[in-house]
Parts: sequence; C-alpha cells; structure tokens
Amino acid sequence: MSRTLRVRQSQTVVPFGVGAVFDIQGESFVATGIGDWPARGRQRIESARLASRLGVTGFYAAPATANDRFDVPDAPGAPYIRFPSWLFCGSCRRMKRWRIADEKPGQPPRCPSCSPARTLAPMRFVQICQAGHLGDVDWWFWAHSRRDAGERRRCEERDRLRFVVSERASGLEALSVVCAAKGCGASRDLLDVLGTHGMRCPGRNPWQRADERVECPRPVQIVQRTAGNLYYPVVHSALDIPETDVPAAHADEALAARVREHDLWVSLCRVADTPRATVFRTMIQEDTGADDALLDALIAEETGQAPTGTPSSGAAPARPDLSREEWAAFTAPAPPATRDFALRETTLGTAGETAGPWAELGRRFGRIVLADRLREVRALSGFTRVSPDATVVPADTSRRLKWLPAVEVFGEGVFLTLDPAGLAAWEADRNVRQRVAGLRADLDRSFQRDRLEALTGTELAPRFVLLHTLAHLLIRQLSFESGYTTASLRERIYARPEQDQYGILVYTAAGDAEGTLGGLVRQGEPPRLAETLLRMTEAAAWCSADPLCAEHTGQGFGNLNRAACHACALLPETSCETGNTLLDRALVVGGDQVPGYLEPIVTAARAAAARALEQQ
Repeated sequence: MSRTLRVRQSQTVVPFGVGAVFDIQGESFVATGIGDWPARGRQRIESARLASRLGVTGFYAAPATANDRFDVPDAPGAPYIRFPSWLFCGSCRRMKRWRIADEKPGQPPRCPSCSPARTLAPMRFVQICQAGHLGDVDWWFWAHSRRDAGERRRCEERDRLRFVVSERASGLEALSVVCAAKGCGASRDLLDVLGTHGMRCPGRNPWQRADERVECPRPVQIVQRTAGNLYYPVVHSALDIPETDVPAAHADEALAARVREHDLWVSLCRVADTPRATVFRTMIQEDTGADDALLDALIAEETGQAPTGTPSSGAAPARPDLSREEWAAFTAPAPPATRDFALRETTLGTAGETAGPWAELGRRFGRIVLADRLREVRALSGFTRVSPDATVVPADTSRRLKWLPAVEVFGEGVFLTLDPAGLAAWEADRNVRQRVAGLRADLDRSFQRDRLEALTGTELAPRFVLLHTLAHLLIRQLSFESGYTTASLRERIYARPEQDQYGILVYTAAGDAEGTLGGLVRQGEPPRLAETLLRMTEAAAWCSADPLCAEHTGQGFGNLNRAACHACALLPETSCETGNTLLDRALVVGGDQVPGYLEPIVTAARAAAARALEQQ
C-alpha cells in the first residue's frame, strides 16, 4: 500500500532543518545538507540586512511543491534520507541494514523474511559526538562487546543480528541485540546502552559521502534518536524594515567616536584579520559597549575592505545584533511604511485618568506602536550536537556554498516601550541591582553564557530581565484575549542600555503567504491593550506555585530563573529568544524586598478593590 509522508516548506529550516532527525508515521529520516538541494526551483529570499550581518551572498528557500509540502523521502525539493539505517522487524525480530538502493517510492521498508511482509521499524538509538557527527550504533560491536578481540574476529557475519525482547525483565534490560550467526550466539542487553562506550566516531553525517569522512577523536555518545541534545539549530532572524529610513550600523556617532578614541583601536585595525583581533575586540567592547556590527563597519571604513570578523574557534558563532535598526524603525517620529512593514502609533487610552490603576498604567508605559504588517526572514546557518556550545556544523557541510537556507513568514505585532524616567529610577534601586547580580553570576557559570550574552549585551542589565519577563507575561495573557496559542506568538526584546533601548515586540508570524488577519493588532488598540496589561499584572502577582515560586533563589536550567515557572511565566521554546531563561516575576510585580516595576499598578488595583468592597 502506497503512503505519502510530507513536510511543509516552512519546516525545512525549523524544526526539520539540515541535520535534524525526525519521526513521521513510524519512520525516521534526517535532513541532508543544502549541497544536496536541487539547483532548479529554489526560491530566493531577500534580506540584505541579515545577509550582510551573516557574511553570505543571500538566502534560498527549498523549491516550492504542490500544497507547500515535500514528499519524504522522494522529495523533489529538500532531500531527506532514511536514518537510522538499522531497522528491525517487530514480528521475526530480524535486524536489517537498509540502503538507499533498497528504497521503493511510496512504500515503507518491508521485512524480506516475513510473509506477508511486515513493515520495518527504526532502531531507537544513534550515536553522536561534539564535533557534530551522527551515525548508526555499531550493533555488531555491541552484541560482541562482552567477548575479547579474538572471539569477535572469528564472527564475520555482520548482518545476522536480531533485536529480541525478554519477558523476564523490564525496561532496557528486556531488550537485547543477539548475533544469529552459526556457532556465535553473542548477545548483550541495552541496560547501559546510553552514554560513552569507546565506539569509533564515523567522522561524518549520514548524508555525507565516504570521501568526506574525517578522523574524529571526539568520544561518541549513544542517545535516543529523539533526544533533546541530538540537535541544536543555529537560527537567525531579522525583520524586513525599510533600508532608506534605517540608520547605518555606525550612525551612532558618539559611540563610534568612543571606539576610534580607544587606546587599542589602532592595534585592532592592524590585526583585524588575525586571531589576535579577538582580544582587542573584546576589550574595546567591554570599555565602550560597541557591538560586533559597529566594529565591523568601522574596521571596514578604516581598512578599506570588509573585515573577516571574529576568527572562528569551532564554537558557536556569536549571533549578530540586529536590534539597533529595528529599534530605530519602531521609535522613529514618523514610523516608516512599506508593503511588508506597516506601522501606526496609538495610545493606551488612559490619558484622562489621574488616580487608580489606570493612571499608574499610563505612567509605567510609554509608546505603543501597532504593526499591521511584518515580514520576518529566518535563516539556518548550522547546528550543533551534544550541547549548544559544541562545534557548529554548517548548513552546507561541503563548505562550498555562500548562501543559507531560509524561509520568509508574515504576521503582525504590538510594540510597546516603558517610561524611560521610571525605568531609570527603578534600575537604580540597590535591591534590584543585587537581585540581578545574583542572576548574572549564575549566567557567568553557565555554558550558555556566550549565546545569551549575544542577546543581552556584554552585561546583563536589570531592564533585560524585566522586559523579558514582561514579554512572557504579555504573551500568556494575549493567548486568552486574542485567541492565538502561546506557541503562535513570539517575542523580540530591545533592552540594550548602551543603545538606550527599553521596549518589547510581541508578534505572530505564520508560514502562510497572507500572514494573520489582524486579531493581534486589534488587541493593541485602546482600550483593549490597557485592559490586557492590567489583567496581566494582576495575574502575575499570584502563581499557583507560590510561595515556592516567588521565593525561589534559582530554578530552571542552570538556575537561570528566579520567580518564574510553568505555572506563571514560561512559554514554548519557539516563542522565547533565550530558551526560557533569565526570567524573574518579582522584578515585575515585586516581592522579597525587591520593588517591582509594575508594583504601583498592583497596589493601586488592590486599593481600588478594597474601596469598592467598603462601598457595598
């Protein structure tokens, strides 16, 4: 019986981008490198700003197909190959090494020993290493690993394996790989299969050819093929904003002047294309607050050629800062407008209020901008395995192509800023600084430090934690008000003190060409947004896990959260820029002797409720 397995075009970047292993209808596949994409039919994606920051010539989307879907594994567009190649029959328990020549279009793999033929299932374990390599587990070695080398050499039949289940045990101990070769009978259960066992790294990924294999000394880890540490995509995104209305990367002349006057500026220009430049760049950035984009632009002006950027050491590259131009576009006196970027300024509608929570709401928030139309480009530059800070494997494993895979998505959003004077007074509070200092210390000890600092800046500021938590709370509240699920909404945080940023953008971006239909923007119009913000603040003051959540001194991955849990502040991973870290509800609504930025709203709302009860 023929079957159709399909993947949407928008999924060819995330979550089924290059190097990702995914299950679909009981079968398992891996997405190949973009070097295997067909040259014909690719769709060019325009995003000059993102291409310039990533140092590539452009972006392409996988070729379009009927209904925006790709057949797997017989796709005319983005290729997918079967992985793992070791399969087993659920009836006779025979294991078979499946090869590309065995594929039959439109049909799943079948057991050659059973009648009628049974569908083969993929083995659930694979091996990975920190160099980004992926391969099948050497099941023959595993079955014979209890024997010495001499006994293993005498058994040369590598395709006579069976995957058996014992009724006398449970869990992984009940599963065994048995060699069915005549006179052998070697076997070993899977009780301790997870972890490192001294197996040899394949030195390549499944789609790479044999001549692309490299000698890899990294230790191999055996994990489940759906394990969270098997695939960490490196994704970059940028909003499509009008270039004519956006200042260049070095438009901040005051900051550029400080960089040029730095004692190490001349030295940096002399060694810009050598490994020594890393030390000079870091010291200049720490002293001036300049980002990579500004340094690159100034070096290009000084030397007359495009700099190579920070030398790569095999670790995850720093994410380019694209917030400067976006912040300038959203805060411009006359918001720019194009077909894919339409803004209009509005208010909370609380100007006439002089007392109560509505008045406090107007004092705490500043500018409100509605984005009726947004276009976002999401590009995949590579991926890592084992941990996010491991060696990055580029999307083009052959390293010959100068473009990256990307998709464009359309949507709408609500942009809001805080009151700058109120924010400055709140950040100056000693208790606020001490609480964020503890969070900063945990960040310094985290392996995610480099990745998160690319988003937060060189130093974690209180405003970033405040705005980030506020964005999470707003998304959760909007999921009730607007009808969108939390996974349909995304955040962009603008909180770099050196660039005088203090705002957030909550937006929805869908893969459909028409985007969304205005439901989110409608919630940003007065008085709906004010009502939403007030309900959000009231809801944030209480958590079903309190007092444990409110008094927590470190929770979440790497203790990078304070008063934030699944019951009050966490979002789906696709909605958050930092992976649900650097959150603290206490900085928003107050708690544990820490003043919250929106605490006056909570106090005024409770006082108004008490007066209403007294009047009844």
